Amino acid sequence: MPSLFAPLSQAPTLRALLVGALGCAVIGAGVPYCNMVLHGSRIASYFNTPAAIILFFFLVLFGNTALGLLRRAWMLNRAELALIYIMWIVATAIPEWGLSAFLLPDITSVIYYATPENNWNELLVPFIPDWIIPHYELAEIQHFYEGAPKGEPIPWGLWLRPLACWLPFVLALYLVMISSMVILRKQWIEGERLIFPLVQVPLSMIQDHARPSLVKPFFKSGLMWLGFAIPALLQSLNGLNHYFPFVPRLTMGTEISLFRNTVLIPVNLSFQMLGFSYFVNRDIAFGACFFYLLNTVQQGVFNILGFQKIDPALGVYSAYTGTIVVHQGFGAVIVLVLFGLWTARGHLGQVWRQAWGKAAADDAGEILSYRAALLTLAGGLLFMGVWLWMSGLPGWVAVVYIFFAIVLFVGITRVVAEGGVAFIFAPMIASDFVAAGLGTRALGPSGIIALAFTYIWASDILTFVMASCANGLKLVEETIRKRRRLVFWAMMAAIGVTLVCSIWSILVLAYQYGGINTDQFFFDGAARYPFDNAASRMQTSEGPHWENWGYTAIGATIMGLLMLARQRFLWWPFHPLGFPISAVFGTMFFSVFLAWLLKTVVLRYGGPGLYLRTRPLFLGLILGQFVTAGVWYFIDYLNHSSGNAVMIW
Repeated sequence: MPSLFAPLSQAPTLRALLVGALGCAVIGAGVPYCNMVLHGSRIASYFNTPAAIILFFFLVLFGNTALGLLRRAWMLNRAELALIYIMWIVATAIPEWGLSAFLLPDITSVIYYATPENNWNELLVPFIPDWIIPHYELAEIQHFYEGAPKGEPIPWGLWLRPLACWLPFVLALYLVMISSMVILRKQWIEGERLIFPLVQVPLSMIQDHARPSLVKPFFKSGLMWLGFAIPALLQSLNGLNHYFPFVPRLTMGTEISLFRNTVLIPVNLSFQMLGFSYFVNRDIAFGACFFYLLNTVQQGVFNILGFQKIDPALGVYSAYTGTIVVHQGFGAVIVLVLFGLWTARGHLGQVWRQAWGKAAADDAGEILSYRAALLTLAGGLLFMGVWLWMSGLPGWVAVVYIFFAIVLFVGITRVVAEGGVAFIFAPMIASDFVAAGLGTRALGPSGIIALAFTYIWASDILTFVMASCANGLKLVEETIRKRRRLVFWAMMAAIGVTLVCSIWSILVLAYQYGGINTDQFFFDGAARYPFDNAASRMQTSEGPHWENWGYTAIGATIMGLLMLARQRFLWWPFHPLGFPISAVFGTMFFSVFLAWLLKTVVLRYGGPGLYLRTRPLFLGLILGQFVTAGVWYFIDYLNHSSGNAVMIW
């Protein structure tokens, strides 16, 4: 029997799975504590997965080195480290914006915030299926929001039934996300050769010589540590300011006002965004900046001429700008995904034939066989559809809703994988598009309520498992040669461990401190909003807003033409990837533009050689920003302090 400390080369092992699961437990339980008690920098809110990077930094530099000092053969190999990191980025997508921080407050807020003034008990509660929310004693729900009396136990039984109904849906959703990426992996990674900028940090950290070294070469780079030091020193000033107010606090941003102060261009420097964007193809970075500026001009002109429209049927997650612009972006996302599927039609046909034995098997390198992936995808979608129908959404509307929701997830994942944008979200969400596009009359009261509960997993989508899975599959391609099927089970283990630990942590902290005393966003505004919105829709029965379909068609047409131009004309300078996200790109604009400018200068005057030599500097910028935030979390924990958000965005 092989030793636990004798890993197979280029293959993940049991010990890697155990280390990964332990880290997932830390992320699942620790992220809610950081957000609800320490109130520091957000480390699990975005696609850049800071929590995973922080833990991985300490594992590779200190943990793995310590193993090597004991015995060189005990060190985790490259494949094992990759598997651990994959588990951790999947885990980081769950405990906060990805799911858990929305789930528990949203299934109880309709009870806690019901008052005679908002009339929720008469207007909303009768249409809520009894299995979707807790069967409650009001005092137990109040204790969740306000804190339980000292010595009173947590009413675990209150939560078992709704969680037993919700978690199968969540698992079906995650299986759909993973199987979708398995099916598209070869097209994206081998066919189109997408860059996946977000995996450059872990790939660099685990790169080694032919004979594994005690300390990875990446950590011997002076240029990397120089890049690391810049955000580390600047953010530490902010950390010190929390304890010593005479130390100046730094902010790295301002705004430029245009069109009679009707639009603003943020000028924010984010070191991690600068670092990630340095690895993005220049035409993609340039296109993103160009379309953002063009979109800003469009909004300004609309504002000046009075063309800007605000559709009251749309909610807050689709109101980043006017109705015309967000529908254009939504139409562009749809075309981005459908055009991509059309481009991949040869590969998808091969997947189908291989799945049913009509072609030579070519899925040995996937984490799931193509047959298993297709069956999982179909089964997961069917389960989601039936679940949504049982929650009150009309059957045909559930099909339409799932289509648009999955299109958004795939579209944003494509943007993250190709464009490296760490802080991005959809121009509008599927529930708003369906409510306005089909009309609240088609939904009925039960359908309106059912859409309100979809805000738990498909509203403020700043991170989700599909994007982590896509980045993970890129790591698999680069590092793991054997036992790739273990990666799927590692992802499922990460999901299971993180769900259990994050739900447990949020419940414990909420009953101890009172949810509304810990995180105002998740326990107040974000928890109440879906039902405020549902109550408003319930009282205004309307038909389809056909005008919005026209705006969507305009955006889809423009995106189609841009993609055709990109495909047909080699001289075409504007990469279309930036168009769908042009309405929500503002916070990243300056950092991406600066990265494009620096990379252009480096390539022009130093060529590819200088670019390769400067890479460690920008990797250091990313690590320095995230690791420093983790170090200050530890300092704040030791000092029983909170509210020390050091990260400069």
